[in-house]
Amino acid sequence: MEALVEVRGLTKVYREGDVEHVVLRDVDAVIRPGEFAVLLGRSGSGKSTLLNLLGGIDVPTAGEVIVDGTSVTALSERARTLFRRRHIGFVFQFFNLISTLTVEENLRLPLELNAGTRQDGARRPRDLLELVGLADRAQSFPDRLSGGEQQRVAIVRALVHDPLLILADEPTGNLDLETGRQVLDVLDHLARGAGRTLVMATHSREVIGRADRIFAIDRGRLVETS
Repeated sequence: MEALVEVRGLTKVYREGDVEHVVLRDVDAVIRPGEFAVLLGRSGSGKSTLLNLLGGIDVPTAGEVIVDGTSVTALSERARTLFRRRHIGFVFQFFNLISTLTVEENLRLPLELNAGTRQDGARRPRDLLELVGLADRAQSFPDRLSGGEQQRVAIVRALVHDPLLILADEPTGNLDLETGRQVLDVLDHLARGAGRTLVMATHSREVIGRADRIFAIDRGRLVETS
């Protein structure tokens, strides 16, 4: 099976004055369509950095990220932004919902940014809210929702434009155990149900038990552990 994500010789170095901090060092990886891959590593090990590189939010010091045959690192900043909007969905530890917009308005934003790429833009947010049990919250503002409800909305927002690749950075990190399990169920169900590729940074043992592939970052190196 062809790779959906391919990483070649990826290196990321941050500089503070004359001091260099090597976060990722010569990373190689292949992730196939439909796989659920987990990234492990201590805080500050480079998990978030790797997700940001995969999603085109950041650019590497060296190396290449290829998503669905497109070299994301070779794109201009504008082309990279357009590619990310159309093909990649992000779920963060912090929900990042816009407080002045209703739930449904938050979900429409990715579709408006991708104007013309979907024919069912008016229906899809409501359909997905129904799937995650929040149809009756469509006109609510984020501050009226619990943490688990906000994260479910954030998951729907990541999926509403039907991305090829979903990147999740500690999506249950701010939730209690039971709420985190419910949110994980939603993310797992929606991503796998659509046959999408999911890459998640986590410390959760339950997440690890669901994964197809498990990677660990240690001293800048990426190692597959299963």
